[in-house]
Amino acid sequence: MDTNVKDALDKVRASTQELHRAISDTVAKRGGATKADLQAFAQKAKQVTDSTKASMESAKASLGAQNEVTKKHLTDAVAQLEATQKDAAEALKTSGQAFQNSVKQALADTRASVQKASEAVAAMRSAATSTKPPR
Repeated sequence: MDTNVKDALDKVRASTQELHRAISDTVAKRGGATKADLQAFAQKAKQVTDSTKASMESAKASLGAQNEVTKKHLTDAVAQLEATQKDAAEALKTSGQAFQNSVKQALADTRASVQKASEAVAAMRSAATSTKPPR
């Protein structure tokens, strides 16, 4: 397995997990996020999305055709992060229960992104072990 690709995938997964943890902790501690929290989450989601896109571009050549599954999971992770950004932007326009619902949706989308990033790591590992010659 290309160590640069492995490092990139691990970074993507760690970043999405960190974003999910931050949103989840904020919601749990205060019973709800504030608009300032949401602005911070939206910025972090954008950073993670940009980082993931960059990782995908650099990894595509190394992944090759044999690992389309990993590429698909990364693409799905980016889509979920973009949905998180959209949810955050929508929440900033609302208040009360609509705001809290948007925060919950952002949390769900971030959780889905973490899942897709983890699936990409698993697919990469699976592809690496299936291409190794037997001992």
